[in-house]
Amino acid sequence: MTQLQGKTAIVTGASSGIGKAVAIRLAEEGMNVILAARSAERLAELEEKINSAGGGEAIAVRADMADRESVEAAVRKAKEAYGSVDILVNNAGQMLSGTVRSGKTDEWENMIDVNIKGVLYGIHAVLPGMIDRGSGHIINIDSVSGHEVTKTSTVYSATKFAVRAISMGLEKELARTGVRVTNISPGMVDTPLMGSRSVDRKILDPENIAQAIVYAVSQPSHVNVNEITVRPV
Repeated sequence: MTQLQGKTAIVTGASSGIGKAVAIRLAEEGMNVILAARSAERLAELEEKINSAGGGEAIAVRADMADRESVEAAVRKAKEAYGSVDILVNNAGQMLSGTVRSGKTDEWENMIDVNIKGVLYGIHAVLPGMIDRGSGHIINIDSVSGHEVTKTSTVYSATKFAVRAISMGLEKELARTGVRVTNISPGMVDTPLMGSRSVDRKILDPENIAQAIVYAVSQPSHVNVNEITVRPV
């Protein structure tokens, strides 16, 4: 039995990639996991896989992180099922056309809505309960693109810089409340966001990021791991 046994986590973007790996790993630690994403079919498959494994329970909830009411409904579902939310993993994200010159305003708005507003909506929905209990952990999945900008990542990097700013500011806002904040910045990870990009070295597996999250949330209650950057060698 681990110290996470019986606690409840919401993982957004749980239907694939990092989110899926995180959900499986937290369930292996004995946590009950709310699987939030837009793909109902893939969520159902993951829900069955986790519930058949014999660790923590999983409940699939179709949710659009760009829609505040949808996010709040997912949090209500978690509270109805398990009473409270101990950990929120803000993982859902979009990586679309990143240049300003492309003029693809629809794609910019999509990234802003999911990558920034979605993070804030999730935090807004779980934070009052965490503060009232004097405990909780918010994990924001950022990116190394939130530290560096390339000529093709301007808009995407802007959204990820914003996630870092939210994490840094929130950590200060929540000092001495018992609620912890961790910003995780992965380098290149083998997920659907990679698309058809070719690379000349081994990249990270989603499970590598899941392990970093388990490390952060498993620390003693007085220890806040503020930021972890994970890059391939």
